[in-house]
Amino acid sequence: MKFANRTKLVLADSVKELMEHIPLDKITVTQIVNNCGTTRQTFYRNFKDKYDLVNWYFDLIVQKTIKQMGVSLTLQEGLIKKFSYMIEDKAFFSSALTSSDYNNLMNYDYQCICNFYREVAQRNGELNEEIQFLLEFYCHGSMDMTAEWVRSGMKLSPKEMSERLIQALPAKLEPYLCTLSQCK
Repeated sequence: MKFANRTKLVLADSVKELMEHIPLDKITVTQIVNNCGTTRQTFYRNFKDKYDLVNWYFDLIVQKTIKQMGVSLTLQEGLIKKFSYMIEDKAFFSSALTSSDYNNLMNYDYQCICNFYREVAQRNGELNEEIQFLLEFYCHGSMDMTAEWVRSGMKLSPKEMSERLIQALPAKLEPYLCTLSQCK
């Protein structure tokens, strides 16, 4: 592993540890670096702010879950894996998804998932205004329900949560996202 990635992981572990007791919006960069024994200079060499750090860490999960849909995972398998990671890092996601900052994880995850679905959909057909609207609507809804699932204590299993999100997929989007779900 590259030295820069090890440094980023140390900072991510530090913020995750702090998020177990402090809401993300109240954590400072000074607390993050003091907690892991590094410097502010090191932090800012790697990240522009704490939200950038949180989003970078989340992106590691996206690479193993969402970005593998249609490659080595189906839509359901990718969602189950994502929700399983979220349960493993419950304190992190509980804090990160309740942040009110503009650069918060909720907005970042929405952009990631919407851009990913848009790329898949464009490979499977031309996106008109209606399909684009449905895609954005579905992404907003799935993000809101994911955040609600986290806020309510993640009571549904990852499989149950993924099934509900897939059932909520508008029928008109199915042909565009077919390659993700092993369509008939």
